[in-house]
Amino acid sequence: MLEVIVLDAADAEAAQAGGAHRLELVADMASDGLTPPPSVLTSVLAATDLPVRVMLRDATGFGPGSVDGLRRTAAELRELGASEFVLGFLTPEGEVDEDTVTAVLAELDGCRWTFHRALDNSADPLAAWSVVAKLGCDTVLASGSPKGVADGLPVLHELIARQAADGVLVLVGGGLQAAQVAPLKAVGATGFHVGGAVRPSGWSGPVSAEVVRTWADLV
Repeated sequence: MLEVIVLDAADAEAAQAGGAHRLELVADMASDGLTPPPSVLTSVLAATDLPVRVMLRDATGFGPGSVDGLRRTAAELRELGASEFVLGFLTPEGEVDEDTVTAVLAELDGCRWTFHRALDNSADPLAAWSVVAKLGCDTVLASGSPKGVADGLPVLHELIARQAADGVLVLVGGGLQAAQVAPLKAVGATGFHVGGAVRPSGWSGPVSAEVVRTWADLV
């Protein structure tokens, strides 16, 4: 499965044309991805029939800006048609913020969701996995390290080994390189996530359908 980060409807159309299987919709990649505006969500949903996972993140870092605000936003986005989400929060001590996640999930009953790379930035990603796996997500986006896949391979391999038993898919992303796909598939990875890698001009430019196709073929 190939998931592609998109910022707008044009990105969504290009990602679908290139063979992506799912989209992650975010805003403000300078802040590593925040919740998109409602107008962008509606335009993206109109532009594609792929599953779209919408980011719920209201501040830089991995703590919540406003739990009540996140809950209101989640409810609003659901009313606009969003049915899949991406979220994840840590306490100041670097542990999974179960209270905040649970509070936001109260607005997402019945929705599929991904716990994002907050896991990589936790004090102990393997311990965090055990907590996250019980929260109800079907996917964890991870590279194994805040620095990305190349640095996180030992942790990532352990997470991949746990995914079947815990019923949670590891979605490998965070500096993922094309040459890493085959070795990761060999150890059981089946989900891959790309953003900047499918934008030849960087984040200031659009998703390239041709580059997405190259990644889809690799996956």
